[in-house]
Amino acid sequence: TACLYRYKRMYNKIISKNAPNWIRQPTKTNTSNLSLLLSPLHKSKTRNFIILSRRERQQKPNTNTFIVVRGVGTFARKSQFTEKLANGPSFSDFIIASSKPQEFSSVEESLALTTTTKIIPDKKPYQRLPEWLKTKVPIGANYKRIKNDLRGLNLHTVCEEAHCPNIGDCWGGGEHQTATATIMLMGDECTRGCRFCSVKTSRTPQPLDLNEPENVANAIASWGLDYIVLTSVDRDDLLDGGSNHFAKTIQLLKQKAPKIMIECLTGDFQGKLDDVTRVALSGLDVYAHNVETVEALTPFVRDRRATFRQSLKVLEHVKFVNPSLVTKTSIMLGVGETDDEVLATLQELRKIDVDCVTIGQYMRPTKRHMKVHEYVAPSKFDYWEKIGNELGFLYTASGPLVRSSYKAGEFFITNILKKRREQQQQLQKVIDTEQSLADDHQNGLVG
Repeated sequence: TACLYRYKRMYNKIISKNAPNWIRQPTKTNTSNLSLLLSPLHKSKTRNFIILSRRERQQKPNTNTFIVVRGVGTFARKSQFTEKLANGPSFSDFIIASSKPQEFSSVEESLALTTTTKIIPDKKPYQRLPEWLKTKVPIGANYKRIKNDLRGLNLHTVCEEAHCPNIGDCWGGGEHQTATATIMLMGDECTRGCRFCSVKTSRTPQPLDLNEPENVANAIASWGLDYIVLTSVDRDDLLDGGSNHFAKTIQLLKQKAPKIMIECLTGDFQGKLDDVTRVALSGLDVYAHNVETVEALTPFVRDRRATFRQSLKVLEHVKFVNPSLVTKTSIMLGVGETDDEVLATLQELRKIDVDCVTIGQYMRPTKRHMKVHEYVAPSKFDYWEKIGNELGFLYTASGPLVRSSYKAGEFFITNILKKRREQQQQLQKVIDTEQSLADDHQNGLVG
C-alpha cells in the first residue's frame, strides 16, 4: 500500500508544471537504451510511464530516487511497424497479373504495361442469363386492371411474390390466349423456407383474413377470367393447414362464376389426408401439388418438412377420393439433377396416375437463394416433353419459362378440354347411330 501511494504521488508530480529535477524524461535517442535496461521482472507500468525498481536504482549510482520514462512503448511499436514494412511485400507484388512474376528486358517494356488483369482464384465466372430466358416488361390494360384490383382488395399473387417472369403474359392474355391469374391465399408469409422460393417466411404469420374468400370471389368474378389458379403459403401454424379456408373460397367462387375453371396449387398439409380430402371435394377442376425436384435433391432444395414421398402420397390420395379430378405437378430443372433421376421421377408420377406435369428452368430470385447449377437448353426441354407424352401424361408442358401456373388455362383448355370434347362428340355419334338404327328397325317392323 505504501508503495502504491508513493507511485501515485510521483505520478501527480509528473503531470504538474513544477516537477522536481530528479524526474528525467529521456529523448528519442536514449529511449531504446533505457528500454533495454528495464527488465520485465523489475519494472512496473503506470499508464505510459515506466518506473524503475529499487534494484535498478542501485545499479545506477547517478539516479536520485526514480527514473520515469515516457513513451517507450510508443517508440517500440513504431520501430516494429517499420521493420515489418521493410521485410513485407513490395509494391510490384500487388500489380502482378499472373501467378509468376513478370520480367522485362528494358525500361520501355515495363512502362508499356498500362493495364492489369484481376485474378480471383477458385471463383466461378458469373453466368449471364441466356437469351431464351429474357422477357419483356409487362404492359397492357388487362394487366394494369388486375394489378389495381389486387391492391384495392389487399390480395396477394404468387406471380408477384415469386417474381415470375411470365406475369405479363398470364395477366394480359390476348386475342388467342387465355388470361389467367394465380391468387395466393392466407397472406404472404410462409411458415416454411424452401431454398428456391422468394416468398417471405415467418414462424408466426398474420392471422387469416376472414373476408378474404368473399373478396377473392368478387374480384375474380369481375375480371371475367376463363381460368384461375388458387394457391397459398404453407400454414403449418393452423390446425387444418388452411384447408377450410381453401374450400370456402372455391365454393364462393363457383357460386359467383359457375363457368370459370379453378385450379388449386396446395401444399402437403403436413401429410394430413383429411385436409387433402376437404380441398379435393370442394368443387375445383384441377388439383396441383408440386414435387419441385427429384427425390435425391429434395432435402437440399425444399424445406426439411417437405419430402418427396409425402408429396407423392398427397397426389395419390387425391385420385383415390375423386377419380374424375385432374391432378398436376411441376418439376424444376437446373438444380443439379441427372437425366436418369428426371426420368425416374416422371415414371413415379405416372404410377400414381398424375395427369399433367410442367417442367421449367429454375431461376434464382435473389443472391440469398440457391444458386443455379446450369441453364438447360431449350432442346432439352423439348426432349422431356416428348418423353412425358410417351409415358402417357394427358399433357406435358416443358420449356425454360414454363411454371406450374404459367398459361395454365391455355394448356388445360387446348389439351384436356379438346380431348374431352372429341370423346363427347364420338360418344354422341355412337348414340345417334344407335338411335337411327333403332328408328329404322322400328319403321321396318311397322311397315
